[in-house]
Amino acid sequence: MQEQRQVVTVENDAGKPLNFVFVLLDKFSLLSFASALDSLRIANRMANRDLYTWTLAGEGGELVHCSAGTTFKLDADLEELQRDEVILICGGVDVQAATTKRVLNWLRREARKGLKIGGLCTAAYTLAKAGLLEGKRATIHWENSDSFAEEFDTVELTKSVFLVDGNRMTTAGGTSSIDLMLKLIADDYGEDLANAVADQMIYSSIRTDQDTQRLSTPTRIGVRHPKLSQVILMMEKNIEEPISPSILAKDVGMSTRQLERLFRRYLSRSPKRYYMELRLHKARNLLMQTDMSVINVALACGFASPSHFSKCYRAHYNTTPYRERGAQSGRLSV
Repeated sequence: MQEQRQVVTVENDAGKPLNFVFVLLDKFSLLSFASALDSLRIANRMANRDLYTWTLAGEGGELVHCSAGTTFKLDADLEELQRDEVILICGGVDVQAATTKRVLNWLRREARKGLKIGGLCTAAYTLAKAGLLEGKRATIHWENSDSFAEEFDTVELTKSVFLVDGNRMTTAGGTSSIDLMLKLIADDYGEDLANAVADQMIYSSIRTDQDTQRLSTPTRIGVRHPKLSQVILMMEKNIEEPISPSILAKDVGMSTRQLERLFRRYLSRSPKRYYMELRLHKARNLLMQTDMSVINVALACGFASPSHFSKCYRAHYNTTPYRERGAQSGRLSV
């Protein structure tokens, strides 16, 4: 069957294709990478000419594995680039370990030329570690947000699907790469081409940097009671200095007993228990994703002493924070 397609007339008739250099870190996310790359491919197809080209690069310039275990052959090592090229760092699992000194030094060197540089999925960590997000707004996959916020307090971390701040770009992972690339395509060649690319991908809801990557916790767990939702959000925003249930109840205009009944009814646990689980969940993220000391993790999650933290952690996870950290210590060095 002969292929038929509508060719989109682009607004900007620039001659030279724009080259994207995809830097594939070890255990990168295949979905994030493929979503970005295929957006460029389809843009070329819809325009019936090469608007974009791409290069797959990485440390060593030989082979790299994605998080699913598939091996990719690279086109190039970390080489010197032209000023008009765009770098997209593709992160994934264990981004701390994949962010090597050589990657950081190369990024800093290329950044001094003024190149546009982006981090897909967890690669905002790599950009921040290289000092490229100082004073900028950024996003990262929600699973890594706690550790990122603790380590890079000069970066304004958001929950956006993607963000473009000057010549720095970050995405939250997964299909958010599509949203970023559609914005770039629209900026370069107009909304008609970007919409045509979205249609080809059966992507019916294009998101902007105002969209958040996750539903709010109350929505996600099916809580529709407005006052209970308020309390949950207050708990999430006050992990380091927990608020007592009596004050939480008073702040939303109810008694402590009423708040207890709401938590029992909707969440099958007390407010105190739910709050503790939130704090322990953040603590586990910090232990597994950062090199923060156990005592600093305890303090960041509202525990006054390491012994109390260890006792609560063991009761919930059936292991101690020290053992959890020991199991992860070999995976966190840069």
